[in-house]
Amino acid sequence: MVRTFSSLSNPVFRLYFIAMLCQTAAFNMNQVTSPLLVYRITGSAALLGVVSMAGSIPHIFFALFGGSIADRLHKKHILFATLAAFAAVALNLALLLTFDILNPTTWWILVVNTVVQSSLMGLMIPTRHAIIREMVNGELLMNAVALNSMGGNTFLLLAPAAAGFIIDSLGFNAVYFFIAAFYALAVSLIAFMPLTGKISASHNNPLQGIIGGFRYIGNNRNILFVLGFFLLTVPLAWPFRQLVAVFADSVFLVGGKGMGILMSISGAGAIAGSLIIASLPGKRRGLIMMCGALALGIVLTAFSFSKVWVFSMILMVFVGLAQTAQMTMSNTLIQHYTPDEYRGRVMGVYDMQMSFVGPTTLLAGILTQRVGVQTAFGAFSIVLTVMALLALLFVPRLRNLD
Repeated sequence: MVRTFSSLSNPVFRLYFIAMLCQTAAFNMNQVTSPLLVYRITGSAALLGVVSMAGSIPHIFFALFGGSIADRLHKKHILFATLAAFAAVALNLALLLTFDILNPTTWWILVVNTVVQSSLMGLMIPTRHAIIREMVNGELLMNAVALNSMGGNTFLLLAPAAAGFIIDSLGFNAVYFFIAAFYALAVSLIAFMPLTGKISASHNNPLQGIIGGFRYIGNNRNILFVLGFFLLTVPLAWPFRQLVAVFADSVFLVGGKGMGILMSISGAGAIAGSLIIASLPGKRRGLIMMCGALALGIVLTAFSFSKVWVFSMILMVFVGLAQTAQMTMSNTLIQHYTPDEYRGRVMGVYDMQMSFVGPTTLLAGILTQRVGVQTAFGAFSIVLTVMALLALLFVPRLRNLD
């Protein structure tokens, strides 16, 4: 019987879990700090979209490449190298802010920073997902994925609020020093992990591996449908993470602290969702994924048009819960239906699709400049709701996946 915390009895997964807690603490602090810094420096929602878009193109390439090398190299080594690079990038930003090098005339530095971070994320994320299957058996896979999500969501509850308070009391540079420290701690923990899994010899070079991965996906209808649903829904919802800065500053007038509180409240819902999913048997996962996307569209639509601060905070709980249901189930389904020799490359394609968040965020930013953030993102949320509902009603293959 799978219990809620069963996977943590595995010492290798437990060490990985703690390291990823540190990584997600840094990531979630940056999720608040980066868009708010861009918006404060430029004062433009459109430029906020430009900065987000800047990372999309390199992320497409590096996610595919990262998936290919995840099947060719020991995943521990990839995690160690990318996390160390993240620590260096955060430390560099902290120093640039400390010495007042970042200002309205040098905002392009933030574009460069986004490109670098997006490239590193593309290299790391396929490995981060694929390594879980090497540490736990099939019965515990959904439990491990859900607990890994819960760990990240714990810091989605704590880190954004902490970042917001640090920004308002100590400044942006202090946050980036904290971010660098969390990444450095994650690096030290990964160093103690043993090697996991075996290196695949199914492709001779990364390009051949990428082509082979796409060929495998094209021949596997279950994976193809899950990836297609992910592509049609996630890029419509995720611009919200960037536009929260605009809601906080322009709609609710609550500043960095308020933005941190909103993101942290969504983390509470995400934690609840992760714990519920970790306790569930591995059944009807396709249906849960689709219902999560539909619920997310409905809740984001309500948030988009809300002008009541307390009501909006309540809605953020359900944003976190619904988003966790969709993301955890799509991740689990893809790993479940993918054999070991292709898992890194398929997860690379899965992560590559997040690159399409950049263009949709840019579009949302431009629309925000013209019609306001509530109308702009409200339109996105309505489209998400309609697409998720149509898929739920008319795509039985996805609905019936276990």
